[in-house]
Amino acid sequence: MSETAINEKLLRAIIRDVLKEMPLDDKPVTFQETEKVQTTDEKVVAPLKQLEWFKSMGVVKAGASQDEVIVAVAPGFAEAMSENLLGITHKEILRQVVAGIEEEGLQARVIKVFRTADVSFIGAEADKLSGSGVAIGIQSKGTTIIHQKDLEPLSNLELFPQAPTISLDTYRAIGKNAAKYAKGESPDPVPTVSDQMSRVAYQAKSAMMHIKETKYVVIGKPAEEIKVDFSK
Repeated sequence: MSETAINEKLLRAIIRDVLKEMPLDDKPVTFQETEKVQTTDEKVVAPLKQLEWFKSMGVVKAGASQDEVIVAVAPGFAEAMSENLLGITHKEILRQVVAGIEEEGLQARVIKVFRTADVSFIGAEADKLSGSGVAIGIQSKGTTIIHQKDLEPLSNLELFPQAPTISLDTYRAIGKNAAKYAKGESPDPVPTVSDQMSRVAYQAKSAMMHIKETKYVVIGKPAEEIKVDFSK
């Protein structure tokens, strides 16, 4: 089946079939123009998991060190979903991104953004908190962006929109390039693979993960500092 043959009506039917087999929670799935998101007064989703390796340390504070790069993850990352589209664990994704930053001699600071599930706006919120002004945004499905302070949300230093084509080596290289930007360098963009068929193959799962991600958006909730311990 060609990509054009998978229209919106068919995609909705696929998602509904998948959700019947893998119920996410009791909230019905709708396809309205404006998605309803969780507010602080609504309890419509299951609580986030408590993880030993990924712990909230409270509201994040703006950094002052030029030697840091913030890695900002989406609302459902690690605690509501544990793997990206390809089944790579969120723990391993973070491990590689952080390693890439540290290989360049900089420090990584991990935060979780709650106000949005859009990778561009995740990056745009995080770079304002980063001492270097550079941040990496990662959605639960794996889509990633490198963003810099003062850029418009839909602008970026580098964007990796096809999560199924991002390997662990690529995540590590993203961390390295983000650190290089933070040091004032102009690195070559991280090589990416363009696979149009991957969009077809993962379209239903991607939409399903996005639906679940948006259920953990909390309007007005500030980002939280996350302590990661990869030994646990």
